[in-house]
Parts: sequence; structure tokens; C-alpha cells
Amino acid sequence: MLSKKVILLGRYGVGKTSLTNRFVHSKFSEDYLTTIGVNVEKKNVDTPSGSLSMIIWDIAGEKTQTKVKTNYKIGSAGILYVFDLSRVSTKEAVEEEIAALKKEMAGVPIVLVANKKDLFDESQLDEIKKDIKFEHVFYTSAKTGENVEESFSCLAELILNS
Repeated sequence: MLSKKVILLGRYGVGKTSLTNRFVHSKFSEDYLTTIGVNVEKKNVDTPSGSLSMIIWDIAGEKTQTKVKTNYKIGSAGILYVFDLSRVSTKEAVEEEIAALKKEMAGVPIVLVANKKDLFDESQLDEIKKDIKFEHVFYTSAKTGENVEESFSCLAELILNS
């Protein structure tokens, strides 16, 4: 089975660790634990294009992705960029952050993850969605598990086809 490194990036408190725990262990905790450096997990994913062993690097959140250590990014085959739907400042940073990542890591597939969907009703989400222009975007809830598996699977599929 092919094994590839993927990284979760985004500002602090957006839910990267919660998404990873939901995806890998099918668990969610209300407790907030700050990631120091990086947490590494592994999960095998089956997609229509084949199977992929994802080595998931949950990287500590920073105010800007330019502060994330370069050695954490080296060798990454894919990126899940996470922002918090309930914190406007994390949403406002998306375009600039994604542009910087595309420049720094050209050709590496990126999936945008809008987390904490469970805090909004459908009409509120419809308003938010109008502003987000990105090819691969998932509105997730680490708490309920909604679209978590799908976001990681999409990234696996993009990696296998790149």
C-alpha cells in the first residue's frame, strides 16, 4: 500500500486535532488541548483510485502559516487547510494563506475544511458559502463527524491522482 504524508494546517483552535481524532479514532472531546509542535497519526484510506496509508501530521496552529516550520512541510503529498466557521478572523485569512501555500508547495493538493458546521443552521451556512471560492471544500463538524471522512478521502483521491 502506498504511504504518503499529509499535513493539517490552520490557525490555533480551528479544530485540527479534533478532526484528526474523529477521523483516526472516531472520537471527539470537548476539552481543548493545544498541540505543541506536531502530532502524528496514521490511517489507511480506500478510494475509487486505490488505497492510501495516510501519515497525518497535525501541526500546531500559528497566527499565520508563514510561521509554520518548513521542516514540518517537507515531503508532504497533501494539505488539509482548516478554518473555524465561528471565528471570522480564521475565515478572512483563507485566501491569503492558501495562495502562500500554493506558492511554497506548488503542485501539492489542498482541501479546504470549514470546521464547526454544527454551530450553524443551513441558512447561515448558505450565506457563508457564497464567499468561499475554492475547488475542494468541505463543511465539517469534528463534533458530529459530518463530512470528516469525506474531506480526508477527497485528499487521498487527489494524492493518488496527482
